[in-house]
Amino acid sequence: MFPNMLAFGQTQIPGFPVMPVQAMTQQATRHARRVYVGGLPPSANEQSVAIFFSQVMAAIGGNTAGPGDAVVNVYINHDKKFAFVEMRSVEEASNAMALDGIIFEGTTVKVRRPSDYNPSLAAALGPSQPNPNLNLAAVGLSPGSAGGLEGPDRIFVGGLPYYFTEAQVRELLESFGQLRGFDLVKDRETGNSKGYAFCVYQDLSVTDIVCQALNGIKMGDKTLTVRRANQGATQPKPEQESVILHVQQQVALQKMILAGSLPPAPPTKVVCLTHTVTIDDLKDDEEYEDIMADMRQEGERFGSLVNVVIPRPGPDGELLPLPGVGKVFLEFADTDSALKARTGMNGRKFDGKQVLAVYYPEDKFAQGDYSG
Repeated sequence: MFPNMLAFGQTQIPGFPVMPVQAMTQQATRHARRVYVGGLPPSANEQSVAIFFSQVMAAIGGNTAGPGDAVVNVYINHDKKFAFVEMRSVEEASNAMALDGIIFEGTTVKVRRPSDYNPSLAAALGPSQPNPNLNLAAVGLSPGSAGGLEGPDRIFVGGLPYYFTEAQVRELLESFGQLRGFDLVKDRETGNSKGYAFCVYQDLSVTDIVCQALNGIKMGDKTLTVRRANQGATQPKPEQESVILHVQQQVALQKMILAGSLPPAPPTKVVCLTHTVTIDDLKDDEEYEDIMADMRQEGERFGSLVNVVIPRPGPDGELLPLPGVGKVFLEFADTDSALKARTGMNGRKFDGKQVLAVYYPEDKFAQGDYSG
């Protein structure tokens, strides 16, 4: 138990056996009894979170383990503004999933399953969905939002290009039908996309069609991985195959629109990196040389590196006549090395920033044109 984790409701309740020191049983069910709460305000503490969620669970009729508070433990990470809220029972934790979007101390918070949640094991421990008869209106929530991103029909969409906006990803997914829930996962520190999302459709019958149609599709320089979040790959039903073929043709057109109506750039010997350096990094001569050395060393890991070019600001910080300031260009002796570098460096973090690596035209690079 963490030092700043408080325990609640651990006294014996008459007529209701509490699992005392049966650590093995508690540990086995803990992943299914915990709830992740994200986006907490700075004022939140363990006691206020425990009291709030216990009161809210009682208000919506979500308590199923007898009288008393539903919450038994709370751990808060104040730096990243999230908490793990442990419920008495698996069923109460599932009912808590209906509280996604509830307002706590003036702030809308996310309520999700924790990363260690195992749906296969949890299915044998109790209900995995919120009770449909919960009185969500009592706490200002609508029944339509209950568990929007939970359940066996939740879809994992991985391999998204990092530069795709939330609106672009939604546009692609909504070409199959209306979404009941959608979440593009972002880095908590930078706010940038992590390249994957989850969604659930209003019409659950399209779930397998979406997975089969989108999985393996090339999107820019990425390949999508689309499947049910809680399962491996599934085979399409015979009656779905013609639908999938038609949808794949539509997706091919859709992805061209999202990518700017251009096919992916062919491999070249030059890789351009963005989101790696800032103007301030390049002003200082000593720091500039350190960056050059780091980039050369990094590039040589992937093959025969011919040249490294990092445009710098002009006098007094003027960007002209070098519009490529902020980019790093790595020229390799062959396209195989460039391919390894682009694959290995794209999405990596450099000094806290997520790198975007793309091929750059060799003729423009040879001419000293870094504006592309």
